[in-house]
Formats: sequence, C-alpha cells, structure tokens
Amino acid sequence: MLPRFACGDQVRVIRTIRNDGTYPGAARGALLIKCGSMGFVSQVGTFLQDQIIYAVHFIDDGDRLVGCREQELIAADEPWVYSRFGVRDKVVTRLSLAIRGTTVVAAGSEGDVHKVLRDIPGGVQYHIGFPGRILLVPETALDIAGGPVD
Repeated sequence: MLPRFACGDQVRVIRTIRNDGTYPGAARGALLIKCGSMGFVSQVGTFLQDQIIYAVHFIDDGDRLVGCREQELIAADEPWVYSRFGVRDKVVTRLSLAIRGTTVVAAGSEGDVHKVLRDIPGGVQYHIGFPGRILLVPETALDIAGGPVD
C-alpha cells in the first residue's frame, strides 16, 4: 500500500467532508470542507492498517487541517467538473418532474442529493431522493432548499 500523494502536494477534495466525530470543536455531521476545495498534504498516515489517510491543510477554507481518505482526493491539476450541490444537500425542484408524461414530483418539492454525476454528457446530474423514489435530475432543474425557485 503506497500513498498516491506526498507531503506538499496540492490536492482537491472530490466529496464534501463532514465531521465524523473526530474533528474537535465541530458538531458531528457539520460541514468541514466543501467538495472541490483545494489544500496541501501535510502528513500521510494509515488507519486500521488498510486505509491511507492524508492530513490536508485547507488554507482558504477556515485554515483547517482535515483528515481525508485517498479516494476523497485528486491531484489539483486533474480535470474537475464543478457542481452546485453535494451529497446530502437539500434541494428543491425548479419545475415539475415527470415520467412518461405523468408528473411525479411537483415544482418546489424538496429532496436530498444522494449522488453527484459529473461525467454525463449535457452537464452535471444528480440522484435526488424524494418521498418514495429516487430520480436522476439535471442541475438546471434544481435550487438549494431555502433559496430562490423560479
């Protein structure tokens, strides 16, 4: 098991990082680092002898030092597609959603982001959980919950 990154490497976090209970001074589940943020590796270690953990210094995000798993990071110069929302964000639909012409989710309905799909032709799309179903929804059809809805 060899680390992909070394101390001093600039990396980008590809998943929103929330407190799992190990970050002091923040509530469990609190947002620590937003998906897409960049930082510098300051230490490399292991967890349970089978996971590489990087201490990443996020200077522009509250000057925080956060532990990240290797699968949560890419090199800063690797291609990256920005997305407005991340996993577990609450969103609302900007319009009604239909399957085969039948409306299944009304405009203004709230849902939860389950997965972000950045490599789909036509732009970023999301798996959004609504009561009783999960739908694939394009980013253009969503707003952050509590934000403006057209």
